[in-house]
Amino acid sequence: MPGTITPATDFNVEKDCQELRTAMKGLGTNEAKIINVLGNRSRDQRLEIVVKFKTMFGKDLIAELKSELSANFLRLCKCMLLSIPQFLAKELKRAMKGSGTDERALVEILVGLDNKGIVAVKRAYKSTFEADLEREIVSETSGDFKRLALSLLQGHRDESETVDKELAKEDAMDLFNAGVNRFGTDESNPPFPVGVFRNTLLTRRYEETFNSILCSRSYRHLKMVFAEYKLKYKRELTKDMLNLLEWRKNAEIEKKTKTYDGNSAGGRVAGEDIEKSIRSEMSGELELGFISIVKRIKNTPTYFAEELYKSMKGLGTDDDQLVRILVWRSEIDLVEIKGAFESLYGKSLKEYIREDTSGDFRSLLLTIVK
Repeated sequence: MPGTITPATDFNVEKDCQELRTAMKGLGTNEAKIINVLGNRSRDQRLEIVVKFKTMFGKDLIAELKSELSANFLRLCKCMLLSIPQFLAKELKRAMKGSGTDERALVEILVGLDNKGIVAVKRAYKSTFEADLEREIVSETSGDFKRLALSLLQGHRDESETVDKELAKEDAMDLFNAGVNRFGTDESNPPFPVGVFRNTLLTRRYEETFNSILCSRSYRHLKMVFAEYKLKYKRELTKDMLNLLEWRKNAEIEKKTKTYDGNSAGGRVAGEDIEKSIRSEMSGELELGFISIVKRIKNTPTYFAEELYKSMKGLGTDDDQLVRILVWRSEIDLVEIKGAFESLYGKSLKEYIREDTSGDFRSLLLTIVK
């Protein structure tokens, strides 16, 4: 899948280093020159510039940028001068830094990497922070979400191209039996006695089955599982997942308030859009994790397009998420992400960025997006 940034055909590392040195020398900084170099060179070429710059001038390029730039523009430039494993390792560290954990960032990174990428990020995390990523995730997360994150972090997903149709049918049946079929299928009323999700065994079987299948099977295989699920049971897997998770949430509310509105979960119309359900009704890290996996499997560009939209919608911009996705996917599939974004929201990604950001930060983002 094509990215927006490709290797410069006329690349001259010494010339680029001199251009950057000139841009930062003397009074004032020529940000346009910095944007032109960083935004039009591939990651490998930028990493080559970092090494050559120190050889030519005896100075660290990132340190020089720190002395000349500031705020989001500086952060974006620094991110562009790291390898992907280093960059994502730092993003994971940021997501777990301070009070509270940015679960959305954790999920986005873990579901977006293949097995090789996960291994590389774990290695980069160890070398950069002298800490074990798995141990840090264990200490910063809890409960069902921790189990899901650890399953993804193992990097043991089947990546073969072959699909076993019989196994896909079995997986679809296991998901149905562990979820909806176990608790009932009548969506107009709660499918279980009040407070059933207090039963840990029932909950655990449901979550372990989803963990096992969604975190280990190949993406190609899981697409067939979703198709088999819909064909055999005439139901959307993602909708059933959300209904069961919402019923559990309501059971927990009932546990605290001693009241339970039986129609609060089941009143949703069968054909209601799943994303509307997520935005209007759902909360919690486990829902976020499971649904992110399913959306990533179904259509990767659409998944990241939706995440980009979330980073810019409403008041304020989640600059961390915006930078993370654009820098990460710029040489992978940003062309497809741009197309999916415009199809979903009727406006180009560049237009959204132009309206939501400003200054040199905006200029470099737009150069990345092309």
